[in-house]
Amino acid sequence: MEKIAVFWFRRDLRLIDNKALYHALKENETVLPIFIFDTDILNKFPVEDRRVSFIYDQLQILNAELKKPRKAIQVFHGKPLQIFQKITEEFKLSTVYCNEDYEPDAIKRDKEISAFLKTKGIGFKQFTDSIIMRPGRVLTDKGLPYTVFTPFSRKWKSILCDEDVKNYPSDNYTGKFIEVESAEIQYPEGKSPVLYTISKPKFNENLIRNYHSLRDFPAKNGCSGLGIHFRFGTISIRQAVKIASQWSETWLNELIWREFFIHILYLFPYVENRSFRKEYDLFPWLNNEEDFERWKNGETGYPLVDAGMRELNATGYMHNRVRMVTAGFLTKHLLIDWRWGETYFAEKLMDYELSSNNGNWQWAAGTGCDAAPYFRIFNPESQAKKFDPNNEYILQYIPELGSKKYMRPIIEHGFARIRCLDTFKSFKAIRRI
Repeated sequence: MEKIAVFWFRRDLRLIDNKALYHALKENETVLPIFIFDTDILNKFPVEDRRVSFIYDQLQILNAELKKPRKAIQVFHGKPLQIFQKITEEFKLSTVYCNEDYEPDAIKRDKEISAFLKTKGIGFKQFTDSIIMRPGRVLTDKGLPYTVFTPFSRKWKSILCDEDVKNYPSDNYTGKFIEVESAEIQYPEGKSPVLYTISKPKFNENLIRNYHSLRDFPAKNGCSGLGIHFRFGTISIRQAVKIASQWSETWLNELIWREFFIHILYLFPYVENRSFRKEYDLFPWLNNEEDFERWKNGETGYPLVDAGMRELNATGYMHNRVRMVTAGFLTKHLLIDWRWGETYFAEKLMDYELSSNNGNWQWAAGTGCDAAPYFRIFNPESQAKKFDPNNEYILQYIPELGSKKYMRPIIEHGFARIRCLDTFKSFKAIRRI
């Protein structure tokens, strides 16, 4: 029996400009494309989760794009190791191809798969595709990782080259996919489909060119809306960087922020559960559970915070500026551990990405990669006046605004600000940070 290669779709749900897919198809005559609904991951999700529905729908779209009924991605459900044990019994494999995933659990999974395949004499090839520069490439002159964004971005831009944004025309070779009997995809057992609204993965030139002036105003819809597409790889980061380099320096910096946090998580994996600044693991958070519930439900009495949380709960999305305000409010006004908020966002956000979610929450809390973070305390009222002056965004989610039905503030801003500063100062003094 002739040997075949496997291409394993993961966080790269596209046929176009897919680096590992391109190499799999160029280097082999027959390729079996697969996707695995990892039950270890699915078991952490609720019965109804928008992200599961999104992945399922994207797989349907990919099979439809292949156009030929007998050319299709084969979808499996189970533990990846057990799936590969099954595949190696059914097919004679030469090599398994996939794009790298830099999250701790994914790294552990891939090492396990690679070790198993090695016992069978099967190769395991991985490629950099979800980011431009692999962790460990952007280093200081002393060969150390950057832990502050601005110098990281400066170095990143200085070493960016044409090869980094090269196009890989993987879609030209999908005729090499093995013929299969059925293209039917089963929805994961125990999960129920959920309706959601997501824009198609495309680059809006007018929006991106005006990103710098519109991105902070939640009612203006000035964000690209591509976060989920980068998360699941339904759009190419190489295409995005090429476009950003031409159209918007501000948007390019946002793409680099995403990459910066991926590097931080990869090079400092402890940040998944601990503060980047380890001394803050001992910070005396108040962690009032009643306050936390009111924050989750959008019942703090601060309209911009509440609108953001209600938007998140209703749609699985929250505007970027509002994310900063809600995170800052939880950690600075209520003095609740950033990990509580990070976990809640992880449960709700459709575009959830561990590295960015973790990095941004630590930035908001003052425990992460920032030179002088603790005294940054957003005033939710002034933020609302500046970025939603006519309450256009707020009224979408708080129609009762201005009536007796809307609650009073959970805490007074001036008091919360002084309490936060005093708590941080006392902590720093005791710890001599």
